[in-house]
Parts: sequence; structure tokens; C-alpha cells
Amino acid sequence: MLTPPKTEKRPIQREHHGDVVVDEYEWLRAKDDPAVLAHLHEENAYTKAKTEHLAILQELIFEEIKDRTKETDLSVPSREGDWWYYTRTVEGQQYGIHCRAPITGPDDWEPPVLPELTGDELPDAADESIPGEQVLLDDNLEAEGHDFYSLGSFDVTADGATMLYATDIDGDERYTIRLKAIDGTDRAYTDVIEGTAAGAVFDPSGRYLFYATVDESWRPDTVWRHEVGTAASDDVSVFHEPDERFWLGVGLTRSRKYLMIEAGSNVTGETWLLDTADPSGEFTVVWPRKDGVEYDVEHVVAGGVDRLLIVHNDDAVNFELVSVAASDPQGPRRMLLPHDPAVRLEGVDAFRDFVAVEYRREGLPRVAVAKVPPAGLPADATPDDTLHELPFDEALFSVGVGSNPAWEQPTLRIGFSSFVTPSTVYDVVIATGERRLRKRQVVLGDYDATRYAQRREWAVAADGTRIPISLVYRHDLVDLGTPAPTLLYGYGSYEHSIDPGFGIPRLSLLDRGMIFAVAHVRGGGEMGRLWYEHGKKLEKRNTFTDFVAAARHLIDEDITAPDRLVAQGGSAGGLLMGAVANMGPRYFSGILAEVPFVDPLTSILDPSLPLTVIEWDEWGNPLDDAEVYHYMKSYSPYENVHVNHYPPILAVTSLNDTRVLYVEPAKWVARLRDAGADPLLKIEMAAGHGGVSGRYSAWRERAFAYAWVIDRANAHPSGE
Repeated sequence: MLTPPKTEKRPIQREHHGDVVVDEYEWLRAKDDPAVLAHLHEENAYTKAKTEHLAILQELIFEEIKDRTKETDLSVPSREGDWWYYTRTVEGQQYGIHCRAPITGPDDWEPPVLPELTGDELPDAADESIPGEQVLLDDNLEAEGHDFYSLGSFDVTADGATMLYATDIDGDERYTIRLKAIDGTDRAYTDVIEGTAAGAVFDPSGRYLFYATVDESWRPDTVWRHEVGTAASDDVSVFHEPDERFWLGVGLTRSRKYLMIEAGSNVTGETWLLDTADPSGEFTVVWPRKDGVEYDVEHVVAGGVDRLLIVHNDDAVNFELVSVAASDPQGPRRMLLPHDPAVRLEGVDAFRDFVAVEYRREGLPRVAVAKVPPAGLPADATPDDTLHELPFDEALFSVGVGSNPAWEQPTLRIGFSSFVTPSTVYDVVIATGERRLRKRQVVLGDYDATRYAQRREWAVAADGTRIPISLVYRHDLVDLGTPAPTLLYGYGSYEHSIDPGFGIPRLSLLDRGMIFAVAHVRGGGEMGRLWYEHGKKLEKRNTFTDFVAAARHLIDEDITAPDRLVAQGGSAGGLLMGAVANMGPRYFSGILAEVPFVDPLTSILDPSLPLTVIEWDEWGNPLDDAEVYHYMKSYSPYENVHVNHYPPILAVTSLNDTRVLYVEPAKWVARLRDAGADPLLKIEMAAGHGGVSGRYSAWRERAFAYAWVIDRANAHPSGE
């Protein structure tokens, strides 16, 4: 009989607001302690032994994912300047290859031929996939000799002569920037900038690049200007953010008119602009920050005048769109799209001749296009006169604005997907409304979308709120009147929406007669801004009770049953998993918690940890507010483990994760064992918050998790 690792107890006491807590496993936080590392290796060995019986199923699922995936493939090229930029993959290689090919002329807006539309294979990997192809960066070569590899920043100068790229080889999201000549010359750059965040950009002249660095808590807090060809030690700090609630990012407007610095907390934003005609000048604020007000800025030119489009929520909970003069952004505002309680306005993209608006209605994302310059609507016009929503004929779907780097382009690229329709790329011709199919993800094998069905169910929470649940399944294998094996996924934080989308790995579940379901719980953004507001801070428990209500609904309707229902969530969704394990364990036959935030109170009490201070806007500040402290303690998975009939639990984490530290699931698993449970902990020793790097490695990790899910859901051992 296998014996789980025995975790040594080293009591550490903490006291806040008169509450004394003894934590016996906090010592596991010492990442460099040999005893901690030895314990983690023991956990991995135990998990491997306990899941050995699933090895054949894991390998089978991996092969299914691989066999359904077009391994030699390329993205739809996007035009920028005189080049088409794209990324391609090659069978047998873990990472992408970043390439470009020349345009044929200034009016060339038709991407190079894409064999994927017919399902034809691309030429041999040794051949050029598009005439004139130039390889800019091969991630496979960059990753050689490293257990982990991630590409962060990637940018090319406006003249197409120089590129920058930033890589992370540890998984801790600290990147090293390097430069490379791509104009055919033998120029060699020695510029190396270490310890940066993702998101570095060149100014239009190509003389400077701008980037952000992080502080001791991994918070991007300073933006720097680097002159190409000089030492990083000579770089100039152009903006520093002292408020620990705010993160910084730097970018460039699509028009290349302005450099932008965006400072943001979870609920407050501020943008600073610099005219690129003077890249060494001073940034100026658009709107001074105001607690609780978020806004995003886009640049347009209307009648030869520079204006700014601003999406904001100042006295507009679901956001509204206004236009202001770029020369006086704090002056008069022209209303373009007023607040609508039924529509959550999410963003606007501005181009030379049109704008695209993204919003959410009835729980689904939408995209609309305005064909006229948005300096302001005529006095007798309404938004509907100029804004035209793009229609789609599926009941559940996801749509969004895709890669559109060119200011003067005559088309809008969008991405579309659903639970049954593979990821699809369209270019919408603005002048005519024509929708041109550029690519649909190829699913190799016998995939037939007509065998699959998607639908929406509605659960009712204890307070009467209706909770949407999205389902996808094979209708020839599943009868919704007979309980079927089901995987119920949830997230419910940061206003992040889990929209219906296609996934090749998921087919390995559906083809075994499983249902995949998403509980759109409060704390997410599916149903508008208030859906988020009612699932955070002192209303956070709604997220957990909504998920339990969704599970109970699926059981009551005989869609599934407790002996075949598995729950899944990651990161903040892992907090959800830990909470429902304590609150409703009887509804589940297994719980998959990925990089789970299961010790939130300990983390949010420590402002020195990555993310903590900025997280106070999401969870509250338990250091200064006793009510928040006791409320968080009431739902914290780690704090509330008790003797219970816990279902089998699989916790997956990464040693170098800087967002949710490995110590949280490690402590949680130890305490669960004290309560009589037998959880499993799988820890990646060379990975970050997103898990392992490399597509084949990621497929193997997904196959491992899905084999465990299938086993716990008592699903069919093989497809029918």
C-alpha cells in the first residue's frame, strides 16, 4: 500500500486583529531549503505512483491531441509596414518560428496564400512556407539547453531593420531584452537589458526603445528609455509608480502618434501620453487617476484634428465611450456611446477610417464597426446610425478583435470560435461589409461538428440570481435525461469571462461520452460589471455558492450525478476549487485544482509578496480591515480544511510561479491529509504560472490531467 509523504510540522504563529493562528506548514515557503525541495520531490513521486495505472490512458490522450493537431502550421499573416508577419510551427518542434515576407505593393492587403483553408499540408520544414520568407527568430533555437522558455516582448522598428525580443528561461516572468539586425546587414548589437517585464516597444524612429522593470515584489513599477547601441546602465527612467497597487505597461498607439504609459490597479487606471515626434520629451497625463475609475485610450484623427477615444466607467458602471481633444483631454467630452445597463462596453480599436467596438450583451461578447470617423456623431444621429454589429448564427460563441497592427488598413481582422466551431479568422472589409475567411483551425481525423451540441442551462443561487452554465457534448453519446460523466469548470474573479471556445484536447473528453460545462459564476464578467462587483471583496462567497448551485442544478436535472461530476479551476479558479471542496464535497467525484490560490489570507496579509498590494482591490485589505480579515478567513480553503469526506483532489503547481506560489497548494495538501483526505500534488520543477513550456510538454500535462479527470468521472475508457 502506498503511503503519502509525511509533512513535518513546524508551528509558526501569526496574529492579526486579535486572532491568533498557528500554521504548522508555513515553513514550506523556504524555496531554497533542501528539506523543502526533498519534500516536493517526494510529493511528485507519490503522485506518479498513485497515477501509474493511468499511464496508458495518458499516452493515448496525448497521441489523440497530437494526431488531431496540424503540427506544421502557420498563423494568418498580419501586415505591418512593408512586411507580412506571421508565426509558423514545424512537426516535431516544441516552439514557434517567427517570420516575415514582403508585401507586393502599397495596396497589398491580401495575406499570402494559406494552405490551411483546404487542409493541405505545408511544404517540408526545410522549405520556405511563403515566398520571400525571412526567419526573424526561431524559439526552438533560443530554447536549446533550457528546461523552460518563454518569449515576452517582440517588436520591430518601423523601417523593418531591427527587432527586439525578450526571453524568460526560468518561468518567473523576468525577461532579458536583446536586439537583432534583420535588414540583411552584419550589424551586431550588444544591447542586453535584464530583469524586465513583458511589453517593450521601439519608438517610431527606432532610435529608442521603452520598457518596464519590476520591483522586489515582481511589480512593473518603472518605465525606462533605452537608446539603441548604448549600455543599459545609461538608460533613463521616464516614469516611476510609487503606489504599490498599480502596475505599469508601455505601448504605442496604432497610429504611432503617441507612446503610452498605462498605470493600473484592479479597479483604477491612468494613462500618460508622449508625442512620438519628441521621444525624449515628457509624458503628460490624460485624466488624473480617480479611485474606482478605469479608462482606456485610443487615438483617432477626425477632420485633420487629433482626438482621443476614451472608454471609461466614471459614473457609468458598464462603461461608456467619449471623445476628447488630444490637445485638451481634460476639456469638453463628446458622448459617443452612452452607458447602457444591459451592455458592458469593453473596448474600442481606432483606425484611420473606422473604429471597432467590443462589448458584451446577454452573456456573450460582440463586435461592431463604425464606418465614419468618431470625432462625434451628427447632432440628430444615434449610435445605431453608424455602429453595425457583426452577426453570428450560433447560440453560444466567442468573438473578438484580432491582430490589426496597421493604422491605414481597409479591413478588420476578428477571431471567432464556439464550443463546436474551431478557431476561425476573418477579415471584414469595412467598405462593403464582406467577411473573408482567412483561416479555420484544422482538426485532423474524423472531426464532425454536427456530432456535437452546445446549449445553455440556468441554475438558481440561494439569493435568486440566475447563474448561466454553458454545456458542450456529443449528442450521439449523451442523453441529457441520463446522468453523464461531466467536467464542470469555473473561474469567477477579476471580471475575467470564460467564453465558449474550441479546444482540441477537450475532444478526448467529449468523445468518451463526457459533458464539458462552464459555470459562469459571479466574480467573472460574463453578465456585466455588476456580475463582477457582486463576486469580490465582501461578496466573494457568491462565487463559491454559485458554483455549488451550478453543480446541484446539473445533478437535479439528471444531466450528471455526484459519482461522475469532476470540478476544475486554476489560479483564482483554484481558490474556487478549494472553497467548494470545503463547502460542497458531496457533489463531486474529483476536484482538479491547477496553480490554486488556496492560502489567500496568508498571502494577502504579506505586502512583500508578488501581487499582494494590487490584490487588495480584489479581495480587500485584511491587514487594516478586521471585517475583511475575518471574511477572508471564513472562506480560505487552507484555513477551513476540516475532517470531511473530501473527494479525490489533484493539485498541480509550478516551483517558479510568481503569481500563486507553490507553497499554497503544498500546505493545503498537507492539511487535507491531516483531515483524512488523500490528495495528490504534482509540482513542475521548471515552469511558471502558465505551466510547462513547449507545446508537446503542454499536451502531455493536459493528457495527465484529463486522464485523471476521466478516471474520476467514470467515463468510457475509449471513444465510441
